[in-house]
Amino acid sequence: MWLNTLVLALRSIRRNLLRSFLTILGIVIGVSAVITMVTVGNGATAAVQNQIAGLGTNLLQVRPGQRMGPGGGGGGAPAFKESDGEAIMGQVSGILAVAPEARTGTTLVANGRNWNSSVIGSTNDWLVTGNWKIADGRNFSDDELRAGGAVCLIGQTVQRELFGNTSAVGGQLRVKAMSCEVVGTLASKGQGAFGNDQDDMVLMPIKTLQRRIVGHTRVNTLLVSMSDGADAARVTASITQLLRERRKLAETDEDNFNVLDTKQLAETLSGTTRIMTMLLGAVAAVSLLVGGIGIMNIMLVSVTERTREIGLRLAIGALEREVLLQFLIEAVVLAALGGLVGIVLATGASVALSAVMDVPYQFNLGVNLLSFLFSAAIGVLFGYFPARRAARLNPIDALRHE
Repeated sequence: MWLNTLVLALRSIRRNLLRSFLTILGIVIGVSAVITMVTVGNGATAAVQNQIAGLGTNLLQVRPGQRMGPGGGGGGAPAFKESDGEAIMGQVSGILAVAPEARTGTTLVANGRNWNSSVIGSTNDWLVTGNWKIADGRNFSDDELRAGGAVCLIGQTVQRELFGNTSAVGGQLRVKAMSCEVVGTLASKGQGAFGNDQDDMVLMPIKTLQRRIVGHTRVNTLLVSMSDGADAARVTASITQLLRERRKLAETDEDNFNVLDTKQLAETLSGTTRIMTMLLGAVAAVSLLVGGIGIMNIMLVSVTERTREIGLRLAIGALEREVLLQFLIEAVVLAALGGLVGIVLATGASVALSAVMDVPYQFNLGVNLLSFLFSAAIGVLFGYFPARRAARLNPIDALRHE
């Protein structure tokens, strides 16, 4: 009986292919929208996590001001000194490396080309805290760090814009009025968590930047890389207490600096993108209900058109449940076909959007199965009423129907 009923349902769908296609269009759009939104959203979440991880492993960023971002109160807060970083490294346990960082933006000149970029002053520990690898050349020597030598490392963007395909190592790069030797190039990291190009930078010894570029000894940021397994909360508390003592803050004074754990930042941003993904998926799921209403309307029309057929089947001995099952299966088949087509379209759209947005494509079997099952459930839900109406027709009245 089940096989015969399924065959009848498929024949009915095939007789009106265009109408059947228009009927399932709402389901197709709904399923494809839900899967695409969730898949691309998961890819965006993974991209954010990867970009935050690219900032450094177990990284804490210590900056002047009461909080991060605009209006954070950093304008009147005193800057750090190199000795603050040395104190953290020497007095706080669980620390792998501490790198003082000062930076400025300026125009670079080499080989007759100009390029605006960021110039960072720090130590070799900056490479450790940021998980940077040297692609060519070397890092700074102790003498260069101590004396503020005219040497620098450059990112891949600066390499490409100023030196092209030739090796930059050993070449000269002019930063403002100072000329420095390029002793190494850094491996590419690509786009950062906030849309910035991490490879568009020049790194030089911090004393070189302070003395010959910016003209002061202020340190904008202390980058603290924790050892594997270190308790971030304990390390943060120890750094906070140490810096309060060094900055001579009374017990009633608020911190005039802030400590940001990039792992917490990654969790916060990932949570935000997950919420947005769920919201977009829920909005897209509304179209599934619209598609279900479309199926119910067409099934009601089909019952009206086939009233004499239904009456004939009932008159020759068909049971009500068989007629009910016929129309119910027809509705479920329509919805399931819409779900399958939606999954195929969603896969193509997700791959294309992931490539355009430069986020990883992450196939989610659970979302695809759930969307398909939900589309079939829509067929049951909205197909039951028309099927019940068909099954309860009076055979005599149905045969008299014009």
